Amino acid sequence: MNSSVVSAYILIQTDMDKATRVAESIRQIEGIVFADIVTGPYDIIAKADSDSMDNLGRMVVQRVQMSSGVNRTLTCPVVNI
Repeated sequence: MNSSVVSAYILIQTDMDKATRVAESIRQIEGIVFADIVTGPYDIIAKADSDSMDNLGRMVVQRVQMSSGVNRTLTCPVVNI
């Protein structure tokens, strides 16, 4: 993996019965590697790659959180230690 790539897992809560539609929409966002529907407190787990933490933050705030049906997100940046 290129060390200049910033990766994060994004946990997403959606409106009731909207997970499938939201996951399909999230998958279309540039930088999203995958968006899978899961069970538990979150409805979708997505993985995102970006060239910087700032651009990753913009992707989450301007694209993921603004997607119709998204209620809440939790972004977990990947650390390489």
